[in-house]
Amino acid sequence: MSEYPPLPDRIEMLDRSTRIHERPGLAEFARLWLAWAPNARADTAAEAAELARPSLRPSSLRAVGRTGVRAAKAAAPGLASDVRQIAADRTLDPDIALRHVQEVVKAGGPTFVKLGQFIATARGLLPDEWVAAFDWCRDTVPAMPDGMAEQIFADTFGVPVDAVLDEFDPVPLGAASIGQVHAARLPDGTPVVIKFRRPGLREQFATDLRAMALAAGAAERASKTMRSANLSGFVELFAQLVFEEIDFRFEAVNQIELALASESAGHDFASFPQPIPHLVAENVLCMTRIEGVPYDRAVETYPDAVDGERLLRLAITSVLEHTIAYGVFHGDLHAGNVLITADGDFGLIDFGIAGRLDAQQRAATVEFLFGFASNDTRQQVRAMQRFGAIPEDADVDSVAEQINAALVAVDPALLSRDTPLSVDQLGQALGSVIRVLAANGFRLPSELVLFFKNLLYLNGFAAALAPDTDLLGQIQPVFGYFLERYPDELSQIMAGLGA
Repeated sequence: MSEYPPLPDRIEMLDRSTRIHERPGLAEFARLWLAWAPNARADTAAEAAELARPSLRPSSLRAVGRTGVRAAKAAAPGLASDVRQIAADRTLDPDIALRHVQEVVKAGGPTFVKLGQFIATARGLLPDEWVAAFDWCRDTVPAMPDGMAEQIFADTFGVPVDAVLDEFDPVPLGAASIGQVHAARLPDGTPVVIKFRRPGLREQFATDLRAMALAAGAAERASKTMRSANLSGFVELFAQLVFEEIDFRFEAVNQIELALASESAGHDFASFPQPIPHLVAENVLCMTRIEGVPYDRAVETYPDAVDGERLLRLAITSVLEHTIAYGVFHGDLHAGNVLITADGDFGLIDFGIAGRLDAQQRAATVEFLFGFASNDTRQQVRAMQRFGAIPEDADVDSVAEQINAALVAVDPALLSRDTPLSVDQLGQALGSVIRVLAANGFRLPSELVLFFKNLLYLNGFAAALAPDTDLLGQIQPVFGYFLERYPDELSQIMAGLGA
């Protein structure tokens, strides 16, 4: 690890910050959260990994029993004949499997809806038919019963909402599988939003994840199709992401770290919410309100303020700068979380999922980007091996050949790059890489998946705001920016890679 340059120190960034110090008390709480988060994050990841491990222990079997009742009711129609098919030839038609999974998700409760949302936002990483089949999961789910948010607030902080807030709107701005968000106002006049977690959610997720893990293990033993999809690895990845997302203290830390990275990089075109220190808990998060509209509605809402090419260039640069220069990045940049403000800048929300890289992973990401820019598949594979996605003893040349074959099968232009790289083609290229990794049974580190998802989200961003842009044409100026701004760090990284 020592051969790579270290990442910037978060506490030093905090000490230099002016934005964080503008809000009374926030810097002191931020220092505490930054010290608390690494060990808490490791404990959460260990718990999630244990829950995602298939087990026949009584706790797992009880979980299967409780979750299975809901799942069985949903999947019952036609299930008997499908079971007979599996028993006869150990295969299951993918279309039939997809239908059953849809039925289970619809009946399974918040954990399964969250899983469906994860699938629905993984275009390019999962088959298109699966992404389309779960698009309904992205719709707003029913709100909690009236008065429940106020009760959660009182139970958490020991006082009613009107004791600490000047205004509180009992009608939620939106509801999702994890919780819902309400508008409010602090006594000093600051507009805020408050996120409330659904009661009993953590326990429900733990139960359902045990059942998912056992079901995934059984499906992989029964079906070659399911085995090649690496379902067990997918459940573990999902568990790691969701267990951080349901603890709102991690979201407060993510807001702080990304705001520090943005400020340090000089990004004056992006606004971030700030947590209100005394109103942050595991199940409640109060933060300053960010105005704007989702980027896919920006052109119609602010036609005179939106400069699509400028916004795309800034989006690419800031996503890569957070990742490469600071080792932390927003992990869920779909349209609903990327707002465009009335003056044509960015406002980011929902920091429940964030990616973090250590020095070696950061170096591997740089290597992957150089490999992608130069159309060198073997270098991309080496980078993923350095990242930990591919075992050290794997045949790099063989994996590279498989990826090239997959690219050619989709579209020969993906490999030859004879024509400008379109939005759809970038998604197809990354999807091919992921499918080859999964087919070989390689693990997919959550940070790598989140980074790939960000690249795919940039596709959607480009399609909405700058559809005629050649994405390859953006690479040269972006790389020029990094080489000019971070020459020493990049030189050290490339030296450590042996380049």
